[in-house]
Amino acid sequence: VQLQAFGGGSVQAGGSLRLSCAASATLSQYHMGWFRQAPGKEREFVGAIVWRTGKADTSDSVRGRFTITRDPAKDTMFLQMSNLKPEDTAEYYCAARARSRPTPISRLSSDYDYWGRGTQVTVSS
Repeated sequence: VQLQAFGGGSVQAGGSLRLSCAASATLSQYHMGWFRQAPGKEREFVGAIVWRTGKADTSDSVRGRFTITRDPAKDTMFLQMSNLKPEDTAEYYCAARARSRPTPISRLSSDYDYWGRGTQVTVSS
């Protein structure tokens, strides 16, 4: 499956953005995740969602500010980001892992099989 994240941009602190992740195939056979990577830093888990149920998990650093949802009819995942902070500045990536994996949600980037091109989010203070 090919993935593409889009919707990034430049906002001021406190602002909001919604990222989308579109797929070239149905996502019903995958679990999905969002990661981000800032310059000079390792790729960081942002959140993940169980496609079939919509159950989501987010990292401590974004919980309460970021929400992950999906639209199965459009095979699209969303990352609604609110109250953005300068430390949220990064390239954001969506990723997919096979539904056959034993655990539906993983915070490890190495557990994901497919990655899309990222979209840049820049938050200014």
